[in-house]
Amino acid sequence: MADAKVIPFDDDRSRPGGPRGARRRPPARGTGSVSALPGGRAEDAGESPRESPQEGAGRAGDEGRGSWDRRIASGLAFLRRRVTGEYDVDEFGYDEELTDQVLMSLLRPVYEKYFRVEVKGIENIPAEGGALVVSNHSGTLPLDGLMLQVAVHDHHPADRHLRLLAADLVFMLPVVNELARKAGHTLACAEDAERLLRNGEVVGVMPEGFKGIGKPFGERYKLQRFGRGGFVSTALKAGVPIVPCSIVGAEEIYPMVGNAKTLARLLGFPYFPITPTFPWLGPLGMVPLPTKWTIQFGEPIATDGYPLEAAEDPMLMFNLTDQVREQIQHTLYRLLVQRRSVFF
Repeated sequence: MADAKVIPFDDDRSRPGGPRGARRRPPARGTGSVSALPGGRAEDAGESPRESPQEGAGRAGDEGRGSWDRRIASGLAFLRRRVTGEYDVDEFGYDEELTDQVLMSLLRPVYEKYFRVEVKGIENIPAEGGALVVSNHSGTLPLDGLMLQVAVHDHHPADRHLRLLAADLVFMLPVVNELARKAGHTLACAEDAERLLRNGEVVGVMPEGFKGIGKPFGERYKLQRFGRGGFVSTALKAGVPIVPCSIVGAEEIYPMVGNAKTLARLLGFPYFPITPTFPWLGPLGMVPLPTKWTIQFGEPIATDGYPLEAAEDPMLMFNLTDQVREQIQHTLYRLLVQRRSVFF
């Protein structure tokens, strides 16, 4: 679905002339300051007149009302565009305005207050042009993808957006399908990924797929197979860097101690998780544990130096896939060694 951008500003109090707008007049002859004379006024000495508590409270109230007025006006304008259809979506169904104003606002409290995500190495994602972010996948439910999206959206200095490649199942579920499209997700296929990368987008992929999020708790933080290296071929064809990403904290939100395979087949799911709280506590058992997360973006791996036919070289794809996987795995181990507690 925030480490906020730092906006430089001038602090007028650090200037020799005092606060902006304060008037400075030369002192009266024979005195160091006009205010030293009987009846001298503070503003004649270059000082701002003191504001009464009532005036200060009135000004704060006006500013507060102005802020709320702007928010209400912005909200009404947003609703009007929704009703009249005067909003833009791209060819994949991505609605940037809805994502920024609604979806990110809903995910941000979970990201900041519940999982308390710490982001490292965000500068490794280029400020412009396409890039492929490759991450581990875990957590029984794919919350790590959503938190990864918030991390890029809120922390990247160039205000970049992450376009996630999602499994077929996501687009088969009612409501979820529509929200995923609006949030910028698209089907995990090479054609869509390559088109997004050539358009200069930051694309996110989790090659472990269901093998990653559905693995038992005893295998946590052990990466599963990364498939056949299709993501490497896509990056080579588009000539964009691959940014390895390691996520620590998601493995423990739903400790999966069992898998009801028969029930999973009946429901058409890749697995049906059994955790210490689900299904025993019903809907309450679906509340994730409040673990502390760390998201680390590693050094990018360049692909633009390879010839065009490199995307068809199986040995090169295998080597690059293994390089990305090993970098993610080693970073996971390092972050786990540095972690003092799962929850704090």
